[in-house]
Amino acid sequence: MRVPTINPARRRAAAVLAAVALTAGVSTAAGPTAVAGPRAAGTTAAADCSAAYRIEQKLSTGTTWRMCWHYEREAGLVLEHISYQPPGEPRPIKVLASAKLAQIHVPYDDGKSEYSDLTGAGFGQGLVNMAPGECPGGTIRTVKVPDAYDPRHPNVKGLCTTTRSRGHAYRMQADTGTKVYQAQGKDLLVYTVNQVGWYEYITEWRFQDDGTVNMSVGATGSLSPGDYDAGDGRGWPIGKGATSYATSHSHNVFWRLDFDLDGSSRSRVEQYDSKVSPPARGNEAPTTRTTRTAVTRELAGDARNMRWWRVVSTAGKNKDGHARSYQIVPGATTRYPGRGFTRHDVYFTQYNKCEQFASDNLLNCGAGHGRSVDKWVDGQTLTHPVAWVNIDFHHIVRDEDQQPMPVHWQGFSLLPRDVTAMNPLTPAELADQNGETESGG
Repeated sequence: MRVPTINPARRRAAAVLAAVALTAGVSTAAGPTAVAGPRAAGTTAAADCSAAYRIEQKLSTGTTWRMCWHYEREAGLVLEHISYQPPGEPRPIKVLASAKLAQIHVPYDDGKSEYSDLTGAGFGQGLVNMAPGECPGGTIRTVKVPDAYDPRHPNVKGLCTTTRSRGHAYRMQADTGTKVYQAQGKDLLVYTVNQVGWYEYITEWRFQDDGTVNMSVGATGSLSPGDYDAGDGRGWPIGKGATSYATSHSHNVFWRLDFDLDGSSRSRVEQYDSKVSPPARGNEAPTTRTTRTAVTRELAGDARNMRWWRVVSTAGKNKDGHARSYQIVPGATTRYPGRGFTRHDVYFTQYNKCEQFASDNLLNCGAGHGRSVDKWVDGQTLTHPVAWVNIDFHHIVRDEDQQPMPVHWQGFSLLPRDVTAMNPLTPAELADQNGETESGG
């Protein structure tokens, strides 16, 4: 077994001390600029998004993504001012004011351990150096880690930006002749690796040339040998015969999204539900009806079959006159019912700069203010909605998880809905087919 660079117990103890300092009001801002507000609690950033903190990538298919970044002691990488400019759009389309991890909650099945990896176990401080081979074809940027465990080495080569092919963006056979319209998609990837105890988390942000944003966390590293003490029903044997029962546990990952569609925080939230009914008299097939519900007040949302949510711009429309929006598309999840904040899949809360973490919120938000996202859904009108997305994974260990442990991913996507009037990668020959298709197309 590989021993972590820093003993897990020491890391967790250091994180607890940092949290105590923060809640006591001690500012630990680091980096070129100390920024007011939530960032002041351990931040590496440039307030004006100087070149060192700017990411701009024009992909080979013509789409440009732009954003700024800073680094926080607990949350790690934070992306800000994210915009998307596909071919044919005269200016960047603003998407998100900020996006970041909001918690990794790890309860063990035996009930003996439960961790908040961001706010209680040193996630941000655990940023590790990446080798060039981990960022193929890209650039590894240096990050100044606030309150680094080793103050002699606060600068970590830990932020990769690169591009990657994802396969077909589309393919269409022409009605006549042998013409095939096809394109291979390109993505911008931004990611870090953070070590917490025996685990190593890859936090990946993938920006596609068609406007889709994929947010994922991949867990890898090692299984903790200190947890090889479970039994049937609480763990899985990974040693010879019935030995080394690795304790099962959950990874409940939260993201915090503050939208800025078309440069305005005053977005709308809508929920869509589709209901399938038996065939009506005279019809051969069942009928499906989709209804829209305006979410005007804070919501703790539960994913269901044929249900989805979108955040809608109030400040801009596409060339067809349709309001731009982004649809939240959750990935595979195993919702953990053990805590109030993990019992729902999506939360929409009214913006409050003090509400930064989905659980174990470190900032002092005032007397009686809850410390987890479920406590913040109290009926406020949504004028500046913040979305919190919860994707869970129940890790029942297997023999193949050693050694090292293959990456297991969990995450979700933001899907552009009416951001552009047509497929942003539409070939020029088909650009006149908006709303209709022509023979031979």
